[in-house]
Amino acid sequence: MAASSAGSTPSASADGSSTPATTPDQPTRGGTPQDAANRDDTSGRKTSRAKFGLASIVLLTINGIIGSGIFLSPGAVMKVAGTWTPLVYVIAGVFAAVLAVTFAAAARWTSENGAAFAYTRVAFGDDVGFYVGLTRFVGAAIAWGVMATAVVTTVLTVFGGHEAVTTTNITIGFVLLMVVLLAINLAGTRITKVVNNISTIGKVAALVLTIVAGLVVLAMTGDNHFSDLTHLEGPDGSPLVPSMDTTAFVGAMLAAFYAFTGFEGAGSAASEMEDPARNLPRAIPIGVAVVIVVYVAVVSVAMMINPTGVLESKDAVVLASAFDNSIVRDLIVLGALVSMFGINVAASFNTPRIFDAMSRRRMLPAAASRTSQRGVPVVAFVVTAVLAIVVPMAFGYSMRGIMVISSVTRFVQFVMVPLALILCFLGRTRHRPNDVKRSVVLDVVFPIMSIAASVFLMVEFDWRGEFSNPGGGLNLWAVAAMIVGYVVLPAALYLPWKLGVYDDTPKQLPKDR
Repeated sequence: MAASSAGSTPSASADGSSTPATTPDQPTRGGTPQDAANRDDTSGRKTSRAKFGLASIVLLTINGIIGSGIFLSPGAVMKVAGTWTPLVYVIAGVFAAVLAVTFAAAARWTSENGAAFAYTRVAFGDDVGFYVGLTRFVGAAIAWGVMATAVVTTVLTVFGGHEAVTTTNITIGFVLLMVVLLAINLAGTRITKVVNNISTIGKVAALVLTIVAGLVVLAMTGDNHFSDLTHLEGPDGSPLVPSMDTTAFVGAMLAAFYAFTGFEGAGSAASEMEDPARNLPRAIPIGVAVVIVVYVAVVSVAMMINPTGVLESKDAVVLASAFDNSIVRDLIVLGALVSMFGINVAASFNTPRIFDAMSRRRMLPAAASRTSQRGVPVVAFVVTAVLAIVVPMAFGYSMRGIMVISSVTRFVQFVMVPLALILCFLGRTRHRPNDVKRSVVLDVVFPIMSIAASVFLMVEFDWRGEFSNPGGGLNLWAVAAMIVGYVVLPAALYLPWKLGVYDDTPKQLPKDR
């Protein structure tokens, strides 16, 4: 472990042992003595008493993973994998579980906000932490914009038909959604926690309803259409589902894997959680495990009762097309809307905390860390929301050109966080982490497995497709987005930080241990 900073001296504990006078590395704290008395987290802000407990963190993790994909496009993997679809989801879930355990293990070593930013900063130092944190923030903000676009367009389609999906209507709905999310966040952690819990329970209940209703249909009819996928034909008479080979299987697995992402943001608001060093490592794997079971059960049931309806559906909520009963269909549609709103709640809670955490480290303007009386990072929220709104608008709500930023951001995290965890285990960190019990399995074996899985995902990722237009040719928007997101913006914010421009208030950071 890194040596203590100069100037820190040990003090004797009650049992006579020597302990460092400094505390684990923490962000900027300041204000009056009364402010200090009101603080009960490591971020330096006042917080309400209602923090996220273990159950709420599990629900937050689930809420951050389950979004629109399982409701709107479950047939995408079926068209590629056919009857292998359940196995594809299981393997994709195993990949996600390995990475989730790694992120959960990393959460033991620091309780600071920011997730990947906090983990990599402790291990590699401020410079690496800055780059990982900023690119993670940009990618997460863009992903939030994509999710917001999805819920708005789905609502317009469900209640107004496809003709209601216009640029003007999407923009109005977009802004209204952001106002609602801001109001929820401004109400404080207690209200945000309640809304998060309700929306998560609602989306899981809708998926459980799908499973139960499907099993009832199977029991009543005795008809199992699981193998129908092997006989379906397209308009030209060719098989609708191509024959399975290694390339197709890997492609389907990658598509399914992205349905499990979102767990990496669970630790972004660690300071809003009760005992995050203990609860996050428990909550993240539980949440991912629940999602794996639900996803596999949902796609299996849909394939058994009506795979043709799912594959050929033109409805906004494709999963509902598996059923003929209008009540069940309506409840699934309602569940889809609740699910998409819920993942936006999770994004609005987690993403601004990355920006806020960096601001508290004076890596970004100090003004961004200003909070409301309830401890909500209002400025960081507004900055995040503006980015989430403006970028999709600038691209005409076509996400193909900019989603590559979000994808690459995940790859950066999926490699850097495991490496950071190994450094923590070896005691070779740039800043002193929390004092935790080392584990060869959690801190070495799982990180190595995660790195191997991440390299595999990067090698198999459709880079050509991401940087190509559907009609052929280079997608200049995607190239421009990558240059801006990974070179121009980091450089533009890094240089002022190094020049001390952001130090507009005295630093009160404790010396890094």
